[in-house]
Amino acid sequence: MAEKAGKNTKGKPVAVVIGATSKWQSDGRNTKLVHGKAVDDSGLPVGVRWGVGGAIAQKFAREGFFVVMTTRTAVNAAGLEKAIHAQGGDGMVVELDLSRQESISAAFATIRNQAGEPQVVVYNAGYLEGRDLPPDKELLEHIPVEMFDTAHHIASRGPFLVAKEVLPAMRKRGEGTFLFSNNASSLRGRKRMTGQSLYYPRVMMRTLAQVLTEEYSEHGIHVANVVIDGTIDSPGTRALPRVRQNPDLVINPEKIADAFYYLHTQDRSCWTHELQLTPFPSKPSY
Repeated sequence: MAEKAGKNTKGKPVAVVIGATSKWQSDGRNTKLVHGKAVDDSGLPVGVRWGVGGAIAQKFAREGFFVVMTTRTAVNAAGLEKAIHAQGGDGMVVELDLSRQESISAAFATIRNQAGEPQVVVYNAGYLEGRDLPPDKELLEHIPVEMFDTAHHIASRGPFLVAKEVLPAMRKRGEGTFLFSNNASSLRGRKRMTGQSLYYPRVMMRTLAQVLTEEYSEHGIHVANVVIDGTIDSPGTRALPRVRQNPDLVINPEKIADAFYYLHTQDRSCWTHELQLTPFPSKPSY
């Protein structure tokens, strides 16, 4: 008999959002790097205050899931957790550092013990390594090894280790959803421009999603790579001059969350394995 999905004490299916907070939230690392300080998000809709991860967490909570939000430091997700509870949802915050295998193992041990085996896992981890390098340091020769190591941990090694934590139980159960939140740099190698992260390891994340699709679809697990091809609306990005000049260039994270939930609810007779989301004034990346 197939193993049933783990349930928390409230009997809800479990959705885990890896990287539920955003580097562009009001006090995020990138917001402070670009603007020199935190920004005020009190006038923004609650659905956009924590970027994609926060919007996905809120969406699945509204749909009846017990949502586990992971972040490196729990305080980063305190506001998001409070917002979900205020909306009538349920969830918990678990600290998880994707650069450390022991942290990943400990986090999922906590999740299994306190929430249950996940039915849905969304890998939404991001990083900003490389963004603070000056204009004359764009070439790869100027990238410190430590920056590459972090990018590799988040974009390749991290999702590999998360997959090893969650896929065995999904396979035994005969069902599950594992979704990757990716960007246009996963489609092909691109030069890193000033102010951009070292994103070419994202290609490996896309490749991992393709490999897992081939290996686990037949076991009832839906794996998909979501290419978010554009700037995501958030407190930090809204304050950028180019976004203020053309707000149509940003993607609504609540609508991104709808796309992730759509993937989870697809009938298994017609699964989508890659989805690209691009704002209408922009040309899609290839």
